[in-house]
Amino acid sequence: MPRRFLQRYMPKPDTIRKQRSLRFMAPLIADPGLWLLTRRSVANAFSVGVFCAMLPIPFQMVVAALGARLTRCNLALSIGLVWITNPLTMPLIFYGNYRIGTFILGAPVREAPSRISTRWIAEQMHDIMPPLIVGSLVTALILAIVVNIGIRLIWRWHVSHNWKRRRQKRRQRRAQIEAEFDD
Repeated sequence: MPRRFLQRYMPKPDTIRKQRSLRFMAPLIADPGLWLLTRRSVANAFSVGVFCAMLPIPFQMVVAALGARLTRCNLALSIGLVWITNPLTMPLIFYGNYRIGTFILGAPVREAPSRISTRWIAEQMHDIMPPLIVGSLVTALILAIVVNIGIRLIWRWHVSHNWKRRRQKRRQRRAQIEAEFDD
């Protein structure tokens, strides 16, 4: 993973600590380990963020922040990745999680009426929630593991690719120097 690319878009810890609305959290976010960009901290941050994004709960960002604190991974990435489920993507993701849950539990799929209302949702909540929760947890766990492994592999590939490029440049420089001395 290109560390410089991530650093370009990440907020600075001092900037966050100075914001008046976030001062109460200053002791919690003061830990420098929560702002590191290492292969481990980034991969774990992706896992925490994606896991929390798949959960059908309110305050996903708070849960992601607590998860980042517990796993000592990058706080900003964990919180930012929760926005995978935003108002545009949330219905599709949670419906997919619901369908996965009905498949796992062997429950019948509830068909939505032509016009969804909060009353219909409240009436169906008893039947909808178990498959939604099971599907969300299974999806969250699988995606968190896959993303963690994927980020670690991408990071490793990027580092080895950079080492190979450096090695080639050194060989080319040596060849140029040797060619100059031969002349």
